[in-house]
Amino acid sequence: MYDIIVLGGGPGGYSSAIKAAKAGLKVALIEKENLGGVCLNWGCIPTKSLLKSSSVFYEVTKGSLQGIISAELTADINVMVQRSRQISSDMAKGIAFLVKKHGIDLYYGSGEIISKGTISIKGITGENSTTGEDCTIIGGKNIIIATGAGPRHFDTIPVDGKNIIDSKGALQIDHIPESIIIVGSGAIGAEFATFFSQIGSKVTLVEYAERITPLEDTEISSAIERSMRKAGIKTLVGTSVRKAEVKDGKCHVLIESRKGEEIIESEMVLSAVGISANIEDIGLENIAVKCEKGRIAVDNHFRTNVEGIYAIGDVIPTTALAHVAVKEGEIAVADILGEEITPIDYSNIPSCIFTHPEIASVGLTETQVKKKCVEYIVGRFSYMASGKAASSGMKDGLVKLIFEADNHRLIGAHLCGNDVAEMIGECALAIANGNTAEQLSSLVHAHPTMHEAIMEAARNAID
Repeated sequence: MYDIIVLGGGPGGYSSAIKAAKAGLKVALIEKENLGGVCLNWGCIPTKSLLKSSSVFYEVTKGSLQGIISAELTADINVMVQRSRQISSDMAKGIAFLVKKHGIDLYYGSGEIISKGTISIKGITGENSTTGEDCTIIGGKNIIIATGAGPRHFDTIPVDGKNIIDSKGALQIDHIPESIIIVGSGAIGAEFATFFSQIGSKVTLVEYAERITPLEDTEISSAIERSMRKAGIKTLVGTSVRKAEVKDGKCHVLIESRKGEEIIESEMVLSAVGISANIEDIGLENIAVKCEKGRIAVDNHFRTNVEGIYAIGDVIPTTALAHVAVKEGEIAVADILGEEITPIDYSNIPSCIFTHPEIASVGLTETQVKKKCVEYIVGRFSYMASGKAASSGMKDGLVKLIFEADNHRLIGAHLCGNDVAEMIGECALAIANGNTAEQLSSLVHAHPTMHEAIMEAARNAID
């Protein structure tokens, strides 16, 4: 009998298992594919590898601006993909080492909750099997569901893995398409728009909302759209995709906007229309776990309505980010251990989109502040005035900081520019500590750095 069974080996799952094992609990971890989940194998890590490759290629092709004259260059997509797959594989092996080191029993197979505290694991034969059986049943006092999510599919955009692909297919592409239509401009769609554009594809980005990256602050959305258009990416906002089909090896996409219906063509289509929680076929109905709108309902300790059953990560209605899942798992384990819990402040969760330039945000957007009827002031600083940005040749972008008007406390930070993903932590810490515009503006920042933009934006708010 295990103290905890963790169903799902993604960031939230394996980190929960390791925390529990460190506390002396007997732990089992079930993973049906590869340790690291979508993030490590088909999301965060391999996409960043591809984006690094495309960024290097893009910068070298623009090398004449830096005084570098080179011969004609070629982007080898197969090498790029192979590199990204190797990085994911190496990191997965590292996780497997940690799991073994901490004495966690690892089962490779599909887990299904068949009764409270009991899980059936199927399809676990093979070299990675811990039992060598077709099916085995294990019991645990507590179960943490961390099965993650996968690409959302629509019948109107039938993914065939060749002409019409999803994000997983994009990570295994074997050639550079001459043209590609990307449906959806959230983090997945926006990042792939950058990647394909940088390696030479003609990219059209289609977004149903009235602006791209619709969850970001409106000024940031405008900034990244300007940068994308400058890079040759065509953006179609307020546009829905009615149908996508393949005719004679060409993709025909029926779109509808204010102008009416129109058919646009491309060699490939990438469907990036969000994710769906992996809650099917894991036995939730067997123990009547409550779900709402395709997600598992939990409290702020991540307890479901069934005692001893917890859920974390993309299967619950919170922000679908790897670092959030890790924190949720830590709290779930702490609750099982009877430790004192500090609930997560979801209003202070940093997020990043690795476009060119990057986007990073934390806290409230200006629209959200207005809806709360909070009096506020805004400080801005353009990368055009940054010495480091100018010397780096990356002057697109801005830092926008939102402060409460009465006490000048930081309540929102929205950044677009080179390296902003590395800068957002300062803003998250400032929000958590209730820091003010005066404190941020008086803090000495190294020069020349991109980080100075935060100091300058704070000064702008005060001035």
